[in-house]
Amino acid sequence: MDRKTFLRTSLAGAAALVAAPGALVSCASPKEKKSSTPLHLSFQEGLTPGESLAEKFDFMESLGITGFEPGGNGLAGRVQEIREALQGRDIKVSAICAGFDGFILAEDPAVKAQFDTTMREIVRAAGELGSTGVIMVPVFNWQNPALPHTLETRDYLCQQMHDLGEFALSCGTTVILEPLNRKEAFYLRLVSDAAAICRDADSAGVKCMGDFWHMQEETSDYAAFMAAGPYLQHVHIASRGNRVMPGEDGDKDCYTDGFRALKELAYPNYVSFECGCRSDDRAATLTAAVDLLRRQWDEA
Repeated sequence: MDRKTFLRTSLAGAAALVAAPGALVSCASPKEKKSSTPLHLSFQEGLTPGESLAEKFDFMESLGITGFEPGGNGLAGRVQEIREALQGRDIKVSAICAGFDGFILAEDPAVKAQFDTTMREIVRAAGELGSTGVIMVPVFNWQNPALPHTLETRDYLCQQMHDLGEFALSCGTTVILEPLNRKEAFYLRLVSDAAAICRDADSAGVKCMGDFWHMQEETSDYAAFMAAGPYLQHVHIASRGNRVMPGEDGDKDCYTDGFRALKELAYPNYVSFECGCRSDDRAATLTAAVDLLRRQWDEA
């Protein structure tokens, strides 16, 4: 078909579409049904008011919080304590927040060995607690000497993550890669990069997460979570200006774009508070933050 014939045919087709009532209806997106995916909120241990675990869990239950995120440091020695404190409650251990020594991309074999030993100890305890996984960062900017940021290092990381993921599976849990902003960890900044490492690690025990604070590196919260897809295992949340409680930074604290993606993914796990608090009344500020997130979840 020559150019003149193509243009004549195209214009005729366009005119027919304009003339036909309802001709474009089939191209419109169907009205979206309201998602039935629930919002599962989690608190980190140090954030929650209360002196004892029992007091912390009482406060969490009063707000309908169903996830508890402890730190990994010394976790193996706390398994029984946490189990007993959770008995009869509608709260489960969500992710475990790091707590290991060393780092996986250390040049020094002794530092790498520290990571291997302590990380596996935490993973084992996480499995005993029914945790969704142990959060880890491959290397922070301040950790030196570290392997160079090359393709060979990425291949090495994928192999190491495969081995660690398989160990986590044997313990009944996962390991969760966390991308950070460039000021904290230049090596891994985007959720899509973390998801690609999960894919190339080739182990169902390797997952990733998104953190609304660090995701200011992203061009879109929605796209970041959708890129993670089936690898998304955990989410952290904080205010978007000063990393305090959601809502403490006013209008900046809008999460509906990301929440819409989580709903479309039917995300089954936790959105966990990792933040500070500007207010002297932590209980009231947490209550307001929970209300804000539930309202935005409904709006998403």
